[in-house]
Amino acid sequence: MSKFGAYIAETKDELFNKVTWPTWSELQSSAILVAVASTIIGLLVWGMDLGFEVLMSNAYKMVNGL
Repeated sequence: MSKFGAYIAETKDELFNKVTWPTWSELQSSAILVAVASTIIGLLVWGMDLGFEVLMSNAYKMVNGL
């Protein structure tokens, strides 16, 4: 049980004395960056899905037209 207590004490020490927490402005910048990147990736995936839908629709029309 003493190992568990030492683990908790070391964890507390690390969280309060060794970890560098971001400032509020850094958090805001990171959140904006994540939002913009997520939007761009979402638009790319949507565009690929739309393109694949058109491609497959045309392929099915060609096969059914034979």
